Amino acid sequence: MVNFFKRMRKLKTILNIRIGPGAAILPTAASATKEFPAITRFHLTYASKIYGGHQGARHFWRNCLPRLKYHNPSIPITVRQTTDQEGPAALTVYFSEQPSNAASLLAAKITDKHAPKPSSTEQSVILDVKNLEYKDIWKKVQNITGAQEVAATAEELNQLAKLEEMSQRAVKDRERNAAIRQAKADHARMLAEAKGEVEKLKQI
Repeated sequence: MVNFFKRMRKLKTILNIRIGPGAAILPTAASATKEFPAITRFHLTYASKIYGGHQGARHFWRNCLPRLKYHNPSIPITVRQTTDQEGPAALTVYFSEQPSNAASLLAAKITDKHAPKPSSTEQSVILDVKNLEYKDIWKKVQNITGAQEVAATAEELNQLAKLEEMSQRAVKDRERNAAIRQAKADHARMLAEAKGEVEKLKQI
């Protein structure tokens, strides 16, 4: 049974990487268009604590970037956590040759000293992601890159449904087992109290 649950946890981990926000194919040199040039890399900078508007960037790092890297293994993604809570939460997107029109429109007038400088064949755009939810950050990335979402297959959706059903069943099992343990503890306490009363009566 333990091995079964280990397999289920492993399957859930795989599914979480393959599907969800961030699971998308980015334009490459072979698939780039005039509207959406090739993406060469990403860099994310945010503070290590979630307060001060950095929570969304942290969740974007946890939830979206692993999926983005999984589906685009050749595109480098770097991350810098700082201790500067007042500093920027910034996502730098690097384009081949020139940024998309959408990226130019959404570019923030902030700087990120931790982001690598673009090469001679790149241009970068910085998105201000401070105080944004991670799903809103992902929507911005989609808008400026033209990333094509990877849809979940019928099998993956079926597996997710089964995992959710098992998770709900596990919660009910834990609640039932907790109730059984509490009932046993209550019974033992009542017996102990009854024995104590009997002993008191013997001493009268």
